[in-house]
Amino acid sequence: MNAATHDDSERLAHMATEVAALQAIGQAWPLEQRAVLDNLRGAIEALHREALVRLLKGLRDEPAAAARLRELASDPFIYGVLRLHGLVREPLEARVRAALESVAPMLAEHAGGVELVAIKLPDTVEVRLTGSCQSCPASGQTLSEGVERAIKEHAPEIVRVVQVRRSAETRAPGEAVPIHFVSPFAKAEDRGFVDLCAVDELPQGQVAARTLRDEALLLYRDGSQVFCVANACAHLGMPLDDGAVAEGVIECPHHGFRYRLDTGECLDVPEVQLVVHAVRVRGGRVAVKLGASA
Repeated sequence: MNAATHDDSERLAHMATEVAALQAIGQAWPLEQRAVLDNLRGAIEALHREALVRLLKGLRDEPAAAARLRELASDPFIYGVLRLHGLVREPLEARVRAALESVAPMLAEHAGGVELVAIKLPDTVEVRLTGSCQSCPASGQTLSEGVERAIKEHAPEIVRVVQVRRSAETRAPGEAVPIHFVSPFAKAEDRGFVDLCAVDELPQGQVAARTLRDEALLLYRDGSQVFCVANACAHLGMPLDDGAVAEGVIECPHHGFRYRLDTGECLDVPEVQLVVHAVRVRGGRVAVKLGASA
């Protein structure tokens, strides 16, 4: 990290601390005053988000400007504000590592672990199970029920999670490998997933609108895979279900924004994207977990 980047990070952290301190003061106010403060903050954030969305939209037809904007998005202040308004996602590697960290405690209870080997764009992650997990007869279940599920919840654009095995030659001499015949994830509850519909209800290669807990959703079926995005264009929040779909891409019928239905990415303005939700297909049924966004 160079001096300029370090200084920016310190300034950003200082400003974020000040904001947090002011928010803490507001939380101690009476309910009526907190409501006014929350409404004011919401209105300001909505105003800023709309301005940023219009700015990004205005740059979409200028390749040079769009490329420059992608460069500027690495600035911690610009990135932080865009992240605040949901206009950029956390980098893929950071989301994959967060997924692995989320399952680490469960694996550690069984003397095992998992490490990231490689991310192979556009849709593959390679991992290595370690400790007792690497030679466990249930390692396939550990991978699919725990590790793979966590990765796909944090990064829905990932389609394949591949286990890379460590060769016997790289094992330390005399290293003991305890064996657990039951995956630590075998009996884990599928918390947060809500049954939505049958797979057969979804047309191949097209979208189907559904509602879950007042959230408007779009389901897209591609072969045996099902993807779920918010049924709201990232431009002005207009519904997308009447948009034309071709090769996994939907075009907003109102203003022409095009989105990949598997990742939510906008092909016209890469800095914006649809909200993506995790999907589980099991026993011919489709379940969706709200809140696993991009």
